[in-house]
Order: sequence, then C-alpha cells, then structure tokens
Amino acid sequence: MTSSSPPILPGNKGGIACAVALLREGRLVALPTETVYGLAARADSEQAVADIYRAKGRPSFNPLIVHVSGVDMARRLALVDERAEHLMARFWPGPLTLVLPLRPDAGIVPAVTAGLPTIALRMPAHPLARAVLSQLDGPLAAPSANRSMEVSPTAPDHVAQSMGDGVAAILDGGACECGLESTIIALREGGGWSLLREGPLTREELSSVIGSEPVDAEKGIEAPGQMVRHYSPGKPVRLDARAAAGDEFLIGFGDIAGDCSLSPSGDMAEAAARLYACLHEGAASPKGRIAVAPVPRKGIGAAINDRLKRAAA
Repeated sequence: MTSSSPPILPGNKGGIACAVALLREGRLVALPTETVYGLAARADSEQAVADIYRAKGRPSFNPLIVHVSGVDMARRLALVDERAEHLMARFWPGPLTLVLPLRPDAGIVPAVTAGLPTIALRMPAHPLARAVLSQLDGPLAAPSANRSMEVSPTAPDHVAQSMGDGVAAILDGGACECGLESTIIALREGGGWSLLREGPLTREELSSVIGSEPVDAEKGIEAPGQMVRHYSPGKPVRLDARAAAGDEFLIGFGDIAGDCSLSPSGDMAEAAARLYACLHEGAASPKGRIAVAPVPRKGIGAAINDRLKRAAA
C-alpha cells in the first residue's frame, strides 16, 4: 500500500465526467460495479494496461476482464455466436463474464488477454459503470481494484486502503450489491461450455438456460480468479469453524455470531454481499488469525466457499 489516498469522486454527473476524462488520458480509475470495485483503464492503451499490472502487482499471465457498454461493443471485440447472443440477452447487464474467441481486428492490447486467443467480456449493471462506459464509448479493462491476491474491494475505502495513490481516482458508488466477482464461463467449439469461476450466477441457473452441464475446464489460466491462492487477507484463515481460538477473529454465519457475521439470519445473498467486508474487518483486527463459520455449499454458497478456499490457501 502506498502512502497517500486517491481522491473520491461523487457518484453524479460531475464525478462521471471527471472519471471519463481521466480514463481518456490513460489514467487508472476505480469504478463501482454490482460485483466489486474495478480498476479500470482503456483496453486499447499499452501504457494504461501496463499500469494496471504494475499497480496491482499482478502476474502477466493472468488475463483481465474487459467491460463493455453493450452487445454491439462485444461484437466488435469477439466472435459472438448464437449461444453467446442468447446468454447476453438473458444475463446482461449483470454478473456474467463470457470468454469468447478474440476478433483479429479487436484493437485490444495483447496484455489484456495475456496473449490468449480469447477475450473475457462483461457488461456491468451498476448505473455509474454503465454511464462511464457509455460516455467513453470504448472498452475498459477492469480487474478488481486491489493489490493482487488481496481481498477484493466492495466499498471505496477498501480501494483506498489497498491501492493508495496507485489509482488516479475512485468513483463513489457506495457498497457493491452482489459483493462477489462475476461468474465466468467459456463457450467451447462444438457446443460445450466450462465454468471457470463460480459467482453470483450459479451453475444450475446457467445449465438451465444453456441446456447442458459444463465440461471440465482446460489446463492453465484462462480467466481471472483461477489461481489457487487468491483473495488473501494476509493472515492464516481457518474454515468451517464453530468457535474461535484465543487469537482468532471469528466471521460468523447464522447461529454462529462471531466478531462479525456474514448473515445472522443465514441469508446467502447477504453473506455473499458481506464476505469481503468481513474479511477486510478480520484483516484489520489485532488478532493474528481468522476463522470462518461453515457456509452451506448450495447455490451461491458454492461461490462463497470457492473464495474462502482460495483465501485460506
């Protein structure tokens, strides 16, 4: 973390205009989405994309998600088949990222795709992100606005604490609604698909729309969030804990209260939205370790447990 904090722009017309101006200049701006805050930069600028990797301390083999204003922009960047069109119509704007074949004339900096022949595309639902994309009229590379492998940010102060002056400004959209990064799927030749990252859209929801179950993912990194160690609070994390040891900060769920709770009522959507906020609180605690109460693995619980497993790795 660097020593100074970036300016926080209000979530109004003036703040949006300032964010767009900074992005046009090739600067980095943290933008709110419905999932987490993204560290946005022009996807057609080598220097801006390099600044993303530098600011995050991110390995160059880990590709970035490109945020688009709509299906028309997606078609200019990727080869969009009938399946992709159907999924975009059903789930965009929203927390679904599609990994599709990259168009040769996309104009995207190779570092965005980590040299892969595919590109990860998403249309965010947050009104501020959509306004910026619409006014900029260009795609934005935007991984989560935190240092690589740290806990993802769901509020402006999380961004400031992690990034410091590594970002030019933060557009304030309040707390993120979903609180978990987007679900990522890859559409395969021959009609198959792979689930590359669990997220707010569940395997069951996607299977019911696509009409088939996912096939195993290919070896190697195809999309963000696939590294074994990720979302780390910088302390040892113990999972499925029903009580805390003396030096543990306990993140509760349901009947297990803890020092903070994902959801006292056992609501899974609330747990997803609060996951990173609780991990940030645990990281700031004077206690040396973090324990997390059991969270059911059904539905969106699969995504919550995926993040916890990587945080504990």
